[in-house]
Amino acid sequence: MAQRGIQPDSAKFCCSICLDLLKDPVTLPCGHSYCMSCIKDCWDAEEHKGIYSCPQCRQTFTPRPVLEKSTMLAELLEEMKTMGLQAAPPDLCYAGPGDAACDFCTTRKRKALKSCLVCLASYCEQHLQPHYNIAPLKKHKLVEATVKLHENICSRHDEVMKIFCRTDQQCICSLCSMDEHEGHRKVSAAAERTERQEELGLSRRKIQQRIQDTEKDVKVLQQEVEAISRSADKAVEDSEEIFTELIRLLEKRRSDVKQQIRSQQEEEVSRAEEVQEKLKQEIAELRRKDAELEQLSHTQDHIHFLQNYPSLSCLSESTHSPSINIRPLSYFEDVTAAVSELRDKLQELLSEEWSKISLTGTGVDVLLPQPEPKTRAEFLQYSCHITLDPNTANTQLSLSEENRKATLTAKEQSYPSHPDRFTGCWQVLSRESLTGRCYWEVEWKGKVDIAVSYQDISRTGSRDACGFGFSDKSWALVCYNKKCHYRHNNIKTKIPGRVSSRVGVYLDHRAGVLSFYSVSETMTLLHRVQTTFTQPLHAGVWIPNYSGDSAEFCELR
Repeated sequence: MAQRGIQPDSAKFCCSICLDLLKDPVTLPCGHSYCMSCIKDCWDAEEHKGIYSCPQCRQTFTPRPVLEKSTMLAELLEEMKTMGLQAAPPDLCYAGPGDAACDFCTTRKRKALKSCLVCLASYCEQHLQPHYNIAPLKKHKLVEATVKLHENICSRHDEVMKIFCRTDQQCICSLCSMDEHEGHRKVSAAAERTERQEELGLSRRKIQQRIQDTEKDVKVLQQEVEAISRSADKAVEDSEEIFTELIRLLEKRRSDVKQQIRSQQEEEVSRAEEVQEKLKQEIAELRRKDAELEQLSHTQDHIHFLQNYPSLSCLSESTHSPSINIRPLSYFEDVTAAVSELRDKLQELLSEEWSKISLTGTGVDVLLPQPEPKTRAEFLQYSCHITLDPNTANTQLSLSEENRKATLTAKEQSYPSHPDRFTGCWQVLSRESLTGRCYWEVEWKGKVDIAVSYQDISRTGSRDACGFGFSDKSWALVCYNKKCHYRHNNIKTKIPGRVSSRVGVYLDHRAGVLSFYSVSETMTLLHRVQTTFTQPLHAGVWIPNYSGDSAEFCELR
């Protein structure tokens, strides 16, 4: 029994599981004691193993021991509590893996609270008391408990290293200083630490600055990643919509072709069956008349023969031509050929254009080939409004009628400087970029070149460089004195006949068709071009000769 006035070692009455004073203490067969709830929880976790062990000595028990409260130990604890017994503070707890252990504990090592750089030992709170109470020990240097005290000992002389050799950049002891480091530049470890501490602060500031800079870069890159992801998501979404639209368009065109074939089939079959029925009726009538004639040929009555023969021998005119115009069996092969041509062109287009598809995606206009319009009303279905771009007009051209008319003048116009302006020829281009099917008409007077051109045609230099029809970038119909000729890439093609003062231009950009018509009461084809256009086109006029000559893009209603 502990005597009053003597403080017992509270660590001996602590549960090694919860590190608190024992509650409802139980003692295992091995002799170690625990709180009843702590050891039950511990063994419940081992239930699946069927073997139960002591958390301290690891002795195993089978079967699970029946736990009974240690009445004597419980009464002792209650009495100790009345004497001021308290749970051991954290620093009096036993040392675990990675903890600095007290070097003076003779039984189970407690966790060290401080390490002494003079004694080169670590102490728990109980064994540390002399360093607080004994005068010589009060002068020792105490630091937080560490397991690396051996790093402070010289491996050669087994002494504490308190000196730093700047010559060799290493820590040494006093014996090293008088031996192999004699004559070297040496300072105390504390002085070197002070200097290095300043360098450390500078290094930390540099590191922190680099961290800030790097974090900014990371943020910028994260924003870039998010922007790329957003752009990619939108491109995927837009591409899906475009391809869905293309598929829907092809499906519609396929349905249209099928319906067109079946409708034509029904019409032609009906027509043929109608003709067939009439022919069958005619055959029946002819056979009846042939039978009557045969019967008449066998009559013995001459008078009867002579009286009936004229009426029977007279044949009515056939309502059909001697030979029926039967279309060849390849009647619908034209449609098959057109669809096949569409497939080939589509494959060729995809092969040529695929590498040009960027992240924004591009749609492909896929349409079944359609015949060129025949009447002016059909052409007007594709009419487009053309206006001339003042930034491209040569300074000798005056624009009027809301920039739809160009007139060659002797007086130079005061247009502002612009890189798109023609300086080598008296020409002008339209504002509008032309793709798909387009139709427009031009009223001309004097001598005028009516043309289409790529946007990147040269604006300076000689006529061979920038004149409409003199390069592979433009196509021109040259009109003068009610005559005309065609010019492209400086090759002239004569066109017979006369041309009216109004010229119609039809463009099917996708099909590569460019046609010029003389427009009067009728539409007369002057020249038709079949090619491949690689860029959008612009309408244009060139007035090369006399002041007063003009060209006006008509308003089509």
